[in-house]
Amino acid sequence: MDFNENLKTLRKRNNLCQKDLAKMLGVKQYVISGWEIGRCEPSIKDLLTLSKIFKISLDKLLGK
Repeated sequence: MDFNENLKTLRKRNNLCQKDLAKMLGVKQYVISGWEIGRCEPSIKDLLTLSKIFKISLDKLLGK
């Protein structure tokens, strides 16, 4: 599974909408949407924050 698919799955499993996750990261909702559809990729800082939010390793988050 790719990062964008992992992110969407993890977000839904944790009962978060894109707006909620965006607020946790300090970004706009459209940024989360862009990540989920693969239009753009998060920064290293955002990846680290996502791994902490979802309590998973970066490898798993990135689909490795």
